[in-house]
Amino acid sequence: MKKLKIGVAGLGRAFALTAPALRDPRVQVVAGADPRPEARRRFQQEYGARVFPTVEALCADPAVEVVYIATPHQFHASQARLACAARKHVLVEKPMALSLEDCRAMNDAARDHGVQLIVGHSHSFDLPILKTRELIQTGNYGAARMITALDFTDFLYRPRRPEELATETGGGVVFNQAAHQVDIVRLLAGGKVLSVRAHTGIWDPARPTEGAYSCQLRFDSGVFATLVYSGYAHFDSDEFMGWIGEMGQKKDPKAYGAARKSLKGDELRLKARRNYGGREFKPTRASAHQHFGVLVVSCEQADLRPLPNGVMIYGEREKRLQRLPKPRIARAEVIDELYGAVVEGRSPLHGGESALATLQVCLAMLESARRQKEIVL
Repeated sequence: MKKLKIGVAGLGRAFALTAPALRDPRVQVVAGADPRPEARRRFQQEYGARVFPTVEALCADPAVEVVYIATPHQFHASQARLACAARKHVLVEKPMALSLEDCRAMNDAARDHGVQLIVGHSHSFDLPILKTRELIQTGNYGAARMITALDFTDFLYRPRRPEELATETGGGVVFNQAAHQVDIVRLLAGGKVLSVRAHTGIWDPARPTEGAYSCQLRFDSGVFATLVYSGYAHFDSDEFMGWIGEMGQKKDPKAYGAARKSLKGDELRLKARRNYGGREFKPTRASAHQHFGVLVVSCEQADLRPLPNGVMIYGEREKRLQRLPKPRIARAEVIDELYGAVVEGRSPLHGGESALATLQVCLAMLESARRQKEIVL
């Protein structure tokens, strides 16, 4: 079996969450890059891989076949183009970039250099979402007509760098969290978004970026979708998911308010301590599939609700759980798609053009909220 040789650009939180998938036998981690020496030391110890202080040096390594870009959002575009120019395949974290122009330049670079470009992880990779899509495509429940997505978290009160609290540099919940919801509903609706109407909330002067949104999307297939998100650390919608967290981990309902309580002192230092390589870093232990809050797909003859252990089917003559096996490796679906595209020649679901369409919707959400009107795409 061919092993894909991966170099990781950026050894922060995004990498740490995807790291279990990099233990998949189809891939081999051969190199990593990060400016922080403590992260490089831990990475070298865990993977026995080469380490570099810069992404440029990583891309120049002839042993690297795929560059996984897990750096801050504002670097995605330039680093993806750099990797493509070095004829490396690219897996880049969401959001793909911060402008449509950058997305197009990334897609052009991948096409010009004959490499694959995949954008993820996003929660549209999650197996319960893919199973929901499969159930829709059987036609057994009629056409999808309406999608409702809702998530309430503590996102805004996790330790942040200054640029993570500024919309213009990719901060806030629209760039970071709407990318998940939009990806999910686009995958399940199966069409093109025609229009966007959104409202956003910026309610804490100390964290002056979008912390909440409510949005309605209209698709050319006739589907309409409602997206609601709040990261203001009050209600936790994991209560509706059996206290299984976003990463598939069990949560303690008694830990209410922990994010706000722990956000004291130097935020950058606190973030560094909790980040990969920091002395307080703890890997997430998953017991179920990952999710992104409550999601209901209303078809003509049933409602479908993905859950951490399967998909609930609420039909006209049945109510049952289509159970899924427990995850073997967290985020293995990312490796499925990457390996399928690079080695097996399969078209990826989460390629660059799809990610560009997701970013277009996210940007339209910001514009719609700013102009207080529907945006036609």
